[in-house]
Amino acid sequence: MPDRLDGPRIPEATVARLPLYYRALNETAERDIETVSSEQLADLAGVNAAKVRKDLSYLGSYGTRGVGYAVEFLLAVISRELGLTQDWPVVIVGIGNLGQALANYGGFGARGFQVSALVDADPAKHGEKVGGLVVDALESLADLVAMRGIRIGVIATPAAAAQDVTDQLVDAGISSILNFAPAIVSVPEGVSLRKVDLATELQILSYYQAERKSRRRVGKCTPDVQLQATEAKTS
Repeated sequence: MPDRLDGPRIPEATVARLPLYYRALNETAERDIETVSSEQLADLAGVNAAKVRKDLSYLGSYGTRGVGYAVEFLLAVISRELGLTQDWPVVIVGIGNLGQALANYGGFGARGFQVSALVDADPAKHGEKVGGLVVDALESLADLVAMRGIRIGVIATPAAAAQDVTDQLVDAGISSILNFAPAIVSVPEGVSLRKVDLATELQILSYYQAERKSRRRVGKCTPDVQLQATEAKTS
């Protein structure tokens, strides 16, 4: 299998879709299916077939015309590209409701991520056991990162604390951060940051919900009213 650095750099949009393909391929493998076409993979991942073929072309030419992709081999290729050939130790900072839910989630380990430490600034939480781990003090973050070889930090704190926690993670040597806090944080060059904003996602859903409602309302109008609504949109 060629080294991942031999080919061109994979675009960020493609990287964001690789986990979708990985999940779809895992589901396919569980059904003992050996090959999958780009059209089938596209349906499972929720994208179009042309995009699948373009994305997978960055990984090398692994498809066979008229046959498709070997599921197990493509799983291994994507796993390598996503860095899932090893377990990545993770620290969760902020053990409130969200942090506890993340710590108790059992699916991370199967996907290559081992929650190895929990920290919180609240002394009342120190010593509590969540998801099989003891909650440590925020002041212990740097030592925990060093001792347990932690590489990824997850922020589940209130918004006001997010930037300070980000800075402490960076100072501790963490270069990959997933931010669940409802706040925009900044990181230095060389640190990867991903944000999960549930409120933003709900607002996007709200837009589409309102759009569908508007279309239904226009659909019930008389032809003259529909024409006026169309003209108003295009003017």
